[in-house]
Amino acid sequence: MKLKSYFADTVEDALRMAQNEMGADAMLLNSKRSGPEARHLGAYEVVCATEGDIRPAAAVAKPARNQPVAPPPIDKLSSEVSELRQQMERLARTLARSSSAGMSEISSNPELSRAFTRLTESELDADLAFEVVSGLPPGAPEEALRTQLRPMIHVDSELGCPGAAARIVALVGPPGAGKTTTLVKLAVQYGIAARKPTQILTVDTYRIAAAEELKSYAAILGIGCQVLDTPANLAQALEEFRHKNLILIDTPGLSRHEMDGFAEWAGFLSTYPGIDTQLVLPASMRTNDLKRMAAQYAACSPSKLIFTRLDETETFGPILSQSVRMRMPVSFLSRGQGIPEDLIPASPDLILDLVLGTQAAPQTQFGTAAA
Repeated sequence: MKLKSYFADTVEDALRMAQNEMGADAMLLNSKRSGPEARHLGAYEVVCATEGDIRPAAAVAKPARNQPVAPPPIDKLSSEVSELRQQMERLARTLARSSSAGMSEISSNPELSRAFTRLTESELDADLAFEVVSGLPPGAPEEALRTQLRPMIHVDSELGCPGAAARIVALVGPPGAGKTTTLVKLAVQYGIAARKPTQILTVDTYRIAAAEELKSYAAILGIGCQVLDTPANLAQALEEFRHKNLILIDTPGLSRHEMDGFAEWAGFLSTYPGIDTQLVLPASMRTNDLKRMAAQYAACSPSKLIFTRLDETETFGPILSQSVRMRMPVSFLSRGQGIPEDLIPASPDLILDLVLGTQAAPQTQFGTAAA
């Protein structure tokens, strides 16, 4: 099988170029906006494949003879090679799940091709985009695309484990994900505002002044906060505060090399009965970094996902892709530092709006929730 990228100002033009050169059997594998270094070749890059030989492309537009084409900067070579390798891995997964007939149908149908491009531009995984688009009838309306996506979306904003006397929630995740701010937002919305007895516990003794920051928040809110340095002490505190309605546990954000020192805590969080461990991830994080962080914190056995920093990105496909990949529901979405209005329960309609770009930014729904 041979792969080739085509550049043009529209996806349809790029597909026509591919079919002129590869023949009618050309299969659309991926489409995306061109990077800065290739934008002079066309606004879109379309990757196609064929089982046969690629014919010389007389019809393919080329730069004028005297027009120099600037090579990619040398200092970008390493990152471009890495990105190409990642793209090839995505294409291999897509090919493994798809049939040549299905991809040919998508590439030959403008409506399906546009739907596929729309999903991949939102950075939804290509294999998921193919699964969605291949189930659409030709000429399907907007609502049909939403209908195809909806079964993939799972949300669960209930705090705590079912049947537990107290709602115990632990937040884990990488540095800078916004765990502490998210924890305070949960304390305000589901503890103080609901007039439920609330207790904050933190095991973050890694960061300088991290515990002091959380203690300051707790003092302002008028709730208790304890700093604990061993799993045994945390178990004792959970027993001491079992009469509280809501117990929130803050944990440190650690790099990959620091996780070995967190193994005992991870084992406690994954085995102690009644702890609802949720993984907090930035929506602005790249897909491969999301995968790496999910693997890094798998030892904590999280059961739900919280996505923060929605205001720092314009592509929301990774939210759905990560939820599907981990088979975990999304519980909450957060867009900024505002307490508590910048945290809302996840809903299928909101995630659909974000992935499909039918809502430019989540302000409207956050504003409604805050009101």
